[in-house]
Amino acid sequence: MSSSNKRVRAALAGVAALSLSMLAACANYSQPAAPSSSPSESSGTAAVTLVQPGKLVVCTHLAYKPFQFKQDGKTVGFDVDLMDLVANKLGVTQEIFDIEFEQITSGAVFAAKKCDAAAAAITIRADREKAALFSDPYFTATQALLVPSDSTVTDLPDLKGKVLAVQAGTTGQDYANENASKYGYTVKVFDDMPSGANAVLAKTVAAAINDNGVVYNFASENAGTKVVKEFDTNEHYGFSMGKDNTALQTVVNEVLKTAKADGTYNTIYKKWFGTDAPKE
Repeated sequence: MSSSNKRVRAALAGVAALSLSMLAACANYSQPAAPSSSPSESSGTAAVTLVQPGKLVVCTHLAYKPFQFKQDGKTVGFDVDLMDLVANKLGVTQEIFDIEFEQITSGAVFAAKKCDAAAAAITIRADREKAALFSDPYFTATQALLVPSDSTVTDLPDLKGKVLAVQAGTTGQDYANENASKYGYTVKVFDDMPSGANAVLAKTVAAAINDNGVVYNFASENAGTKVVKEFDTNEHYGFSMGKDNTALQTVVNEVLKTAKADGTYNTIYKKWFGTDAPKE
């Protein structure tokens, strides 16, 4: 073999070795995993996974005006507007799913993957925190007593021998039950807020107890009723989500913090309650 042929052979061997080396390198290189969640990843919240791609599915219990209720066939309200901010942050749209309130507070909706979050004027309580994660508080509430406009009832002691309406699964029901034997009234449970309030309007019950926001709203729209008493139960609402969904909890808290800082929260509050939000 001539020296020139030897040089050609050596060059070819070098090229072959280089090719094998490059192939080996390619074989050991892994492409980044494809996104497994919705478009929320493009907005800097890659850790958030959603029940349905492109949607933030929010469970609620209708009607609870002005927090969430139907208007012209669409669910609207204070909670709805705040959760729209979260959906916008995630780069998705909000889809609202109406379900029994106790399915929300028990955490069943999250275990069954029916929704990503719940927005239903939910009071943050220790027993509920065992079943779900909660956002930072976004609203402070008390219990309030609704009676017919011509009623002489002004407080729970005046209900002795009478019937008090409550909503199933609520802190109002708990408060009413805790004081029933003390004041001698009977508790009647309704599935939703409007049913109990309308029973007051129809005078089939003597009074109803529920959160102050919805009670005052009902009285303002129904002249046959009035609010006569508030009970300082020191309640705070939070949005809830599955126990393992800390990523969504973080996003919700960031959205609430930003909205309060830039005035968006106050604008939404004033839209639904007619006044500026209380100073924290």
